[in-house]
Amino acid sequence: MSDYKEAYKELAHNQAVLVKNCPELMTAFRGIPKEALKPKHLDTKTKELMAVAIAISVRCEGCILAHVRDALKAGATMEELAETVEVAVLMGGGPATAYGAKALAVAESLVKEK
Repeated sequence: MSDYKEAYKELAHNQAVLVKNCPELMTAFRGIPKEALKPKHLDTKTKELMAVAIAISVRCEGCILAHVRDALKAGATMEELAETVEVAVLMGGGPATAYGAKALAVAESLVKEK
């Protein structure tokens, strides 16, 4: 089993380095998720599940870590995450099975921590 706590620490460290070296860019960029994930016609949970599916499809491990965590915080269940992975596999094919499995393993580790 992977140590996802360490993966989250590494992600946070790397993001801090990016913020330190590109502060204007990251200040501007941080406004995008705030706006995009704000509940409007879709609730935040649905938007986070969409972000998980896209993260799997584009094979972004950091994005998977962030959006799985945030989907769970927004109230997503393991069953909803599993269906999200199924859609990602539909759109992303074989490689999405590896990243989808990672997303579910991350989710399981976070759920166990609660």
